[in-house]
Amino acid sequence: MNRSFILFTAILLSAGALVCRPAYAQEAGDPESEYMRIRSLAFGGDYASAAAAARKLVNVSPSYGDARILLGRILAWQKKYDEAAAVIDTLLATDPDNADALAARRDISLWSRENSPVATDIRAGYSFDSFTEPYRRFWQVFRAGAGHRFDWGPAAAGLNLGTITMNDTLVAELQFEAEAWPKLSDKNYAYLSYAFSPGKYFPGHRAAAEVWQILPKGWAMSAGMNYYRFDRNIFIAGLSAEKYIPGYWFSLKGLLAFRNEAARPAVYLNARKYFNDTDYLQLTLGTGAAPDEPVYIQTNIERLSANSIRLAYYGFLTKKLSIRVGTGYSREEFRGGNWRNRLEGHVNLFYAIKMK
Repeated sequence: MNRSFILFTAILLSAGALVCRPAYAQEAGDPESEYMRIRSLAFGGDYASAAAAARKLVNVSPSYGDARILLGRILAWQKKYDEAAAVIDTLLATDPDNADALAARRDISLWSRENSPVATDIRAGYSFDSFTEPYRRFWQVFRAGAGHRFDWGPAAAGLNLGTITMNDTLVAELQFEAEAWPKLSDKNYAYLSYAFSPGKYFPGHRAAAEVWQILPKGWAMSAGMNYYRFDRNIFIAGLSAEKYIPGYWFSLKGLLAFRNEAARPAVYLNARKYFNDTDYLQLTLGTGAAPDEPVYIQTNIERLSANSIRLAYYGFLTKKLSIRVGTGYSREEFRGGNWRNRLEGHVNLFYAIKMK
């Protein structure tokens, strides 16, 4: 009886091994076929099955980079951005020049920011800009507004109160502004803004438009135009090249300011260190006459030349409260051969009143 039972059990185990062995052999010996099967599952919307199968393929064939990239993208499609980034970073640790992995990591980073858990926020901010030559001027802007993340992208609107002190004389005026970051496609997005002020120091009208094109291997390019209406029309054209590598972002931007029938150039280099998908520290170095940030007062674009440095930080203080703070210094030529020191700073707070 015992011999019969043992023999029967052995036959069953042998049969099971024979049945399972071809499937395992196919999976281990032909990872490309399994990759295509997983890809079809993912494109068909069955992310759970595709992710489970991709994990298994990565474990069986750990050196198969395409499988790891596919797993990272599937996890990102499931909005598991931290896990997806970790999968891609594991591959980049051993293959830092993998173009497909770099492209996937950039996409994951962009998707994670587009899919912020914040749906609606209120915001407040303060900035200053000052110099003492050829007269003492202290310019301040107090901001209040709100933002909302729509299906097509985030947008915001607000009210700015500007105050200027020149030789102990204080003047205050208002500006209304709105801005949006519409997503045009998976590879294109834009920035649009408009502001109006009935005052003397803010531009009467300010408008901006910029479009980004995401390129392979972690690259992107943008082109845009800024318009200001003071006592005359002023245009500033810009063109930039950007590069993302895991944990870092770099940008080189050229600007050309058209005023007084003359074109004045400027170049800015930005280097950003990400601590996670949202928090970062940014250093900006610039040289030239054209400013690279929105102009709130006419004297910001009257300089002949400048060398500048800025440091800024953006991050979440709590789950709902984030901060953007920074400071900068410029050595600028305000008249032929005459230079002055210029200081600036800002702090902005964002509080989420509705989460997704």
